[in-house]
Amino acid sequence: MKKLTLLVFVVSSFIACKQETKSNKESIVKENAQEQTIPDRSKNFPKDITAVFKAHGGIQKFDQMNTLTFELSNPEGNETHITDLKTRHARIETNKFVLGFDGNDAWLVQDSAYFKGNPRFYHNLMFYFYAMPFVLGDDGISYEKADDLKVGEIVYPGYKISYGDGVGDSPKDNYFIYFDKDSQQMKYLGYTVTFFSKESSEKISLIEYSDWDKVNGLLLPKTLKWRKYQDGVVGEVKSERNFVNITVSEEKTSSLLFKKPAEEIKKTL
Repeated sequence: MKKLTLLVFVVSSFIACKQETKSNKESIVKENAQEQTIPDRSKNFPKDITAVFKAHGGIQKFDQMNTLTFELSNPEGNETHITDLKTRHARIETNKFVLGFDGNDAWLVQDSAYFKGNPRFYHNLMFYFYAMPFVLGDDGISYEKADDLKVGEIVYPGYKISYGDGVGDSPKDNYFIYFDKDSQQMKYLGYTVTFFSKESSEKISLIEYSDWDKVNGLLLPKTLKWRKYQDGVVGEVKSERNFVNITVSEEKTSSLLFKKPAEEIKKTL
């Protein structure tokens, strides 16, 4: 009888242990599943802005991505831009210089004085233009209806985007997004530059988003055209930039990529 009682106890304990282990595994699986679930922020924005996001693949789809890479075409050699979409750490590689941002400092490595700009200003400049309209879903942004933009006989509805105090390096910047009424796709972007003056500006530059490329479910620009723009009148194309070899991925990039290269690496650039 004692042996039978002991056997029942051992079997019961074994079953209970297996059930507990199974329960723990299920709990871990559920926890991991919850960690991988990306919340849908669509309702956080004005209806028109949400519609624009949707026309470009959706803000939730963009939020699933971790790394964006593109090359900016340049006759002297393309610029490869790599951005961590969660931290906004950045790296720009060319055959003449390497520039980056590690979350605290912007850095520049080059043998000559080829790059004469401000690394802090430039490290995310083209990324910001390129990742439109999705970067207009960042925290700390306010939206208000803007006057329509008329180009020829076509009228584009628009929104003004402004930032809260202390948001980014240039919180006094303003953006103006204009979209096609039928497709809801972004068509024009107006913007001001206050990085250097730190003062509000009434001077608005205008970019036309002329064509798009679908990359991993997202509609991203292939060509940006800067247009003459004064007193609400859109003029001819002044310049354009083209983007190639675009990838956007859920894969995360090591933070080491965004650190300033060691001294011995500088000599190879």
